Amino acid sequence: MFKTRLLSGILLVLIALITIISGGDVLFVTVLLISLIGMSELYKVLKVHNKLLGIVGYVACIAYYGLIRFGKSDMVTLLTIAFLVAVMAVYVFSYPKYRSEQVMLTFFGLFYVAVMLSYVYQTRELTQGAFLVWLIILCSWGCDTCAYCVGMLIGKHKMAPKLSPKKSIEGGIGGILGAALLGAVYALAINQFAAGADANVLEYALICGVGGMISQVGDLAASAIKRNHDIKDYGKLIPGHGGILDRFDSVIFTAPIIYYMLVMVVGLK
Repeated sequence: MFKTRLLSGILLVLIALITIISGGDVLFVTVLLISLIGMSELYKVLKVHNKLLGIVGYVACIAYYGLIRFGKSDMVTLLTIAFLVAVMAVYVFSYPKYRSEQVMLTFFGLFYVAVMLSYVYQTRELTQGAFLVWLIILCSWGCDTCAYCVGMLIGKHKMAPKLSPKKSIEGGIGGILGAALLGAVYALAINQFAAGADANVLEYALICGVGGMISQVGDLAASAIKRNHDIKDYGKLIPGHGGILDRFDSVIFTAPIIYYMLVMVVGLK
Protein backbone atom coordinates (compact mmCIF):
# COMPACT_ATOMS: atom_id res chain seq x y z
CA MET A 1 0.00 0.00 0.00
CA PHE A 2 2.82 2.44 0.88
CA LYS A 3 4.56 1.78 -2.45
CA THR A 4 1.31 2.31 -4.37
CA ARG A 5 0.58 5.51 -2.46
CA LEU A 6 4.13 6.77 -3.04
CA LEU A 7 4.06 6.09 -6.78
CA SER A 8 0.63 7.71 -7.13
CA GLY A 9 1.89 10.71 -5.17
CA ILE A 10 4.89 11.10 -7.46
CA LEU A 11 2.63 10.91 -10.51
CA LEU A 12 0.34 13.58 -9.04
CA VAL A 13 3.30 15.87 -8.44
CA LEU A 14 4.50 15.38 -12.02
CA ILE A 15 1.04 16.17 -13.40
CA ALA A 16 0.85 19.25 -11.18
CA LEU A 17 4.27 20.41 -12.37
CA ILE A 18 3.42 19.99 -16.04
CA THR A 19 -0.02 21.59 -15.93
CA ILE A 20 0.75 24.45 -13.53
CA ILE A 21 3.99 25.39 -15.27
CA SER A 22 2.20 25.28 -18.63
CA GLY A 23 -0.70 27.37 -17.35
CA GLY A 24 -3.19 28.76 -19.87
CA ASP A 25 -5.53 26.32 -21.59
CA VAL A 26 -3.56 23.27 -20.38
CA LEU A 27 -4.22 24.15 -16.74
CA PHE A 28 -7.74 25.33 -17.55
CA VAL A 29 -8.76 22.01 -19.12
CA THR A 30 -7.05 20.03 -16.34
CA VAL A 31 -8.86 21.91 -13.56
CA LEU A 32 -12.16 21.61 -15.45
CA LEU A 33 -11.75 17.83 -15.77
CA ILE A 34 -10.76 17.51 -12.11
CA SER A 35 -13.85 19.53 -11.16
CA LEU A 36 -16.16 17.34 -13.24
CA ILE A 37 -14.68 14.16 -11.75
CA GLY A 38 -14.90 15.61 -8.24
CA MET A 39 -18.54 16.57 -8.77
CA SER A 40 -19.24 13.07 -10.05
CA GLU A 41 -17.71 11.57 -6.89
CA LEU A 42 -19.85 13.83 -4.72
CA TYR A 43 -22.98 13.11 -6.74
CA LYS A 44 -22.40 9.37 -6.34
CA VAL A 45 -22.87 9.80 -2.60
CA LEU A 46 -26.60 10.37 -3.15
CA LYS A 47 -26.83 8.51 -6.45
CA VAL A 48 -27.50 11.37 -8.87
CA HIS A 49 -24.21 11.12 -10.81
CA ASN A 50 -25.75 9.41 -13.84
CA LYS A 51 -29.23 10.93 -13.69
CA LEU A 52 -30.73 14.08 -15.16
CA LEU A 53 -30.14 16.00 -11.94
CA GLY A 54 -26.42 15.22 -12.07
CA ILE A 55 -26.21 16.05 -15.78
CA VAL A 56 -27.63 19.51 -15.06
CA GLY A 57 -24.83 19.94 -12.51
CA TYR A 58 -22.15 18.96 -15.03
CA VAL A 59 -23.56 21.36 -17.63
CA ALA A 60 -23.53 24.16 -15.05
CA CYS A 61 -19.89 23.33 -14.24
CA ILE A 62 -18.86 23.58 -17.90
CA ALA A 63 -20.86 26.82 -18.29
CA TYR A 64 -19.19 28.31 -15.20
CA TYR A 65 -15.71 27.52 -16.49
CA GLY A 66 -16.67 28.98 -19.86
CA LEU A 67 -17.56 32.26 -18.15
CA ILE A 68 -14.26 32.28 -16.27
CA ARG A 69 -12.22 31.43 -19.36
CA PHE A 70 -13.75 34.15 -21.52
CA GLY A 71 -13.74 36.88 -18.89
CA LYS A 72 -17.47 36.88 -18.16
CA SER A 73 -17.25 36.43 -14.38
CA ASP A 74 -19.84 39.20 -13.94
CA MET A 75 -22.43 36.70 -15.24
CA VAL A 76 -21.74 34.07 -12.56
CA THR A 77 -24.66 35.31 -10.43
CA LEU A 78 -26.99 34.90 -13.42
CA LEU A 79 -25.64 31.38 -13.93
CA THR A 80 -26.26 30.60 -10.26
CA ILE A 81 -29.89 31.66 -10.52
CA ALA A 82 -30.36 29.73 -13.78
CA PHE A 83 -28.78 26.65 -12.21
CA LEU A 84 -31.08 26.84 -9.19
CA VAL A 85 -34.13 27.19 -11.42
CA ALA A 86 -32.94 24.24 -13.54
CA VAL A 87 -32.40 21.83 -10.63
CA MET A 88 -35.71 22.83 -9.07
CA ALA A 89 -37.45 22.29 -12.42
CA VAL A 90 -36.01 18.78 -12.62
CA TYR A 91 -37.08 18.22 -9.01
CA VAL A 92 -40.70 19.29 -9.41
CA PHE A 93 -41.38 17.89 -12.89
CA SER A 94 -39.80 14.53 -11.95
CA TYR A 95 -41.45 14.36 -8.53
CA PRO A 96 -41.18 12.12 -6.54
CA LYS A 97 -38.09 10.69 -8.29
CA TYR A 98 -35.63 12.83 -6.31
CA ARG A 99 -35.45 13.71 -2.63
CA SER A 100 -34.87 17.29 -1.47
CA GLU A 101 -31.39 16.43 -0.11
CA GLN A 102 -30.36 15.16 -3.55
CA VAL A 103 -31.40 18.47 -5.08
CA MET A 104 -29.52 20.48 -2.43
CA LEU A 105 -26.40 18.35 -2.86
CA THR A 106 -26.50 18.87 -6.62
CA PHE A 107 -26.66 22.63 -6.15
CA PHE A 108 -24.02 22.58 -3.41
CA GLY A 109 -21.67 20.44 -5.51
CA LEU A 110 -21.12 23.13 -8.15
CA PHE A 111 -19.78 25.56 -5.56
CA TYR A 112 -18.02 23.10 -3.27
CA VAL A 113 -16.04 21.51 -6.08
CA ALA A 114 -16.09 23.45 -9.36
CA VAL A 115 -16.15 27.06 -8.17
CA MET A 116 -13.65 26.53 -5.36
CA LEU A 117 -11.19 24.56 -7.51
CA SER A 118 -11.41 27.13 -10.32
CA TYR A 119 -9.30 29.44 -8.16
CA VAL A 120 -6.26 27.29 -8.93
CA TYR A 121 -6.59 28.46 -12.53
CA GLN A 122 -7.56 32.00 -11.53
CA THR A 123 -4.54 32.30 -9.23
CA ARG A 124 -2.28 31.12 -12.05
CA GLU A 125 -3.72 33.91 -14.22
CA LEU A 126 -2.76 36.64 -11.72
CA THR A 127 0.26 38.86 -12.20
CA GLN A 128 3.23 36.64 -11.23
CA GLY A 129 0.76 33.78 -11.03
CA ALA A 130 3.44 31.36 -12.22
CA PHE A 131 5.08 31.83 -8.81
CA LEU A 132 2.01 32.46 -6.67
CA VAL A 133 -0.09 29.43 -7.63
CA TRP A 134 2.40 27.15 -5.86
CA LEU A 135 1.38 28.70 -2.54
CA ILE A 136 -1.88 26.73 -2.83
CA ILE A 137 0.04 23.45 -3.04
CA LEU A 138 2.44 24.43 -0.24
CA CYS A 139 -0.47 25.35 2.05
CA SER A 140 -2.51 22.27 1.32
CA TRP A 141 -0.15 19.36 0.94
CA GLY A 142 2.64 20.96 2.99
CA CYS A 143 0.37 21.58 5.95
CA ASP A 144 -1.00 18.04 5.72
CA THR A 145 2.49 16.52 5.78
CA CYS A 146 3.73 18.74 8.62
CA ALA A 147 0.59 18.14 10.67
CA TYR A 148 0.97 14.38 10.24
CA CYS A 149 4.65 14.40 11.32
CA VAL A 150 4.12 16.66 14.35
CA GLY A 151 1.00 14.74 15.35
CA MET A 152 2.86 11.44 15.23
CA LEU A 153 5.71 12.83 17.34
CA ILE A 154 3.96 14.87 20.04
CA GLY A 155 0.21 14.75 19.35
CA LYS A 156 -1.83 14.19 22.54
CA HIS A 157 -4.94 16.35 22.43
CA LYS A 158 -7.59 15.34 19.91
CA MET A 159 -8.74 18.04 17.48
CA ALA A 160 -12.01 16.42 16.41
CA PRO A 161 -12.24 13.07 18.28
CA LYS A 162 -15.55 11.92 16.78
CA LEU A 163 -14.79 13.04 13.26
CA SER A 164 -11.08 12.28 12.86
CA PRO A 165 -9.62 10.57 15.95
CA LYS A 166 -6.05 10.56 14.61
CA LYS A 167 -5.81 14.34 14.18
CA SER A 168 -4.41 16.27 17.12
CA ILE A 169 -4.33 19.93 18.14
CA GLU A 170 -0.53 19.73 18.27
CA GLY A 171 -0.50 18.35 14.74
CA GLY A 172 -2.82 21.11 13.55
CA ILE A 173 -0.59 23.82 15.02
CA GLY A 174 2.46 22.10 13.57
CA GLY A 175 0.80 22.04 10.17
CA ILE A 176 0.06 25.77 10.27
CA LEU A 177 3.58 26.67 11.40
CA GLY A 178 5.06 24.26 8.87
CA ALA A 179 3.02 25.82 6.06
CA ALA A 180 4.13 29.31 7.13
CA LEU A 181 7.75 28.17 7.18
CA LEU A 182 7.41 26.62 3.74
CA GLY A 183 5.95 29.89 2.47
CA ALA A 184 8.91 31.85 3.83
CA VAL A 185 11.45 29.40 2.39
CA TYR A 186 9.64 29.47 -0.95
CA ALA A 187 9.79 33.29 -1.02
CA LEU A 188 13.54 33.23 -0.32
CA ALA A 189 14.06 30.58 -2.99
CA ILE A 190 12.22 32.34 -5.81
CA ASN A 191 13.82 35.67 -4.93
CA GLN A 192 17.16 33.95 -5.32
CA PHE A 193 16.53 31.93 -8.47
CA ALA A 194 13.56 33.52 -10.32
CA ALA A 195 14.03 36.86 -12.03
CA GLY A 196 11.31 39.40 -11.21
CA ALA A 197 9.65 37.36 -8.46
CA ASP A 198 9.96 40.12 -5.80
CA ALA A 199 8.42 37.92 -3.09
CA ASN A 200 7.87 39.34 0.40
CA VAL A 201 8.94 36.69 2.92
CA LEU A 202 6.56 37.82 5.68
CA GLU A 203 3.59 38.07 3.31
CA TYR A 204 4.24 34.61 1.90
CA ALA A 205 4.60 33.18 5.42
CA LEU A 206 1.34 34.84 6.53
CA ILE A 207 -0.57 33.70 3.44
CA CYS A 208 0.66 30.11 3.77
CA GLY A 209 -0.04 30.05 7.51
CA VAL A 210 -3.64 31.18 7.02
CA GLY A 211 -3.98 28.86 4.05
CA GLY A 212 -2.71 25.97 6.16
CA MET A 213 -5.29 26.68 8.83
CA ILE A 214 -8.12 26.79 6.27
CA SER A 215 -6.85 23.64 4.56
CA GLN A 216 -7.50 21.67 7.74
CA VAL A 217 -11.12 22.82 7.70
CA GLY A 218 -11.36 21.51 4.13
CA ASP A 219 -9.88 18.18 5.12
CA LEU A 220 -12.28 17.75 8.04
CA ALA A 221 -15.27 18.90 5.95
CA ALA A 222 -14.64 16.18 3.39
CA SER A 223 -14.30 13.63 6.19
CA ALA A 224 -17.58 14.78 7.75
CA ILE A 225 -19.48 14.25 4.50
CA LYS A 226 -17.99 10.76 4.16
CA ARG A 227 -18.86 9.82 7.73
CA ASN A 228 -22.43 11.08 7.33
CA HIS A 229 -22.83 8.68 4.41
CA ASP A 230 -20.70 5.78 5.73
CA ILE A 231 -18.10 5.74 2.95
CA LYS A 232 -14.35 5.36 3.33
CA ASP A 233 -13.24 7.09 0.13
CA TYR A 234 -14.95 9.14 -2.54
CA GLY A 235 -13.46 7.02 -5.32
CA LYS A 236 -10.59 4.82 -6.49
CA LEU A 237 -9.17 6.98 -9.27
CA ILE A 238 -5.87 7.59 -7.48
CA PRO A 239 -4.45 4.29 -6.12
CA GLY A 240 -3.56 4.57 -2.46
CA HIS A 241 -5.21 7.98 -2.13
CA GLY A 242 -8.84 7.41 -3.10
CA GLY A 243 -10.70 9.80 -5.35
CA ILE A 244 -10.20 13.38 -6.46
CA LEU A 245 -12.05 14.72 -3.41
CA ASP A 246 -9.92 12.60 -1.08
CA ARG A 247 -6.73 14.14 -2.45
CA PHE A 248 -7.92 17.68 -3.20
CA ASP A 249 -10.17 18.20 -0.16
CA SER A 250 -7.80 20.77 1.37
CA VAL A 251 -6.99 22.41 -1.98
CA ILE A 252 -10.71 23.07 -2.47
CA PHE A 253 -10.77 25.37 0.56
CA THR A 254 -7.27 26.78 0.22
CA ALA A 255 -7.36 27.92 -3.42
CA PRO A 256 -9.97 30.72 -3.07
CA ILE A 257 -8.49 31.88 0.25
CA ILE A 258 -5.03 32.22 -1.29
CA TYR A 259 -6.45 33.99 -4.33
CA TYR A 260 -8.30 36.63 -2.32
CA MET A 261 -5.44 37.13 0.11
CA LEU A 262 -3.16 37.81 -2.84
CA VAL A 263 -5.68 40.25 -4.31
CA MET A 264 -6.53 42.07 -1.06
CA VAL A 265 -3.34 41.75 1.02
CA VAL A 266 -0.68 41.84 -1.69
CA GLY A 267 -2.76 43.92 -4.09
CA LEU A 268 -2.34 41.70 -7.16
CA LYS A 269 -4.80 41.37 -10.04
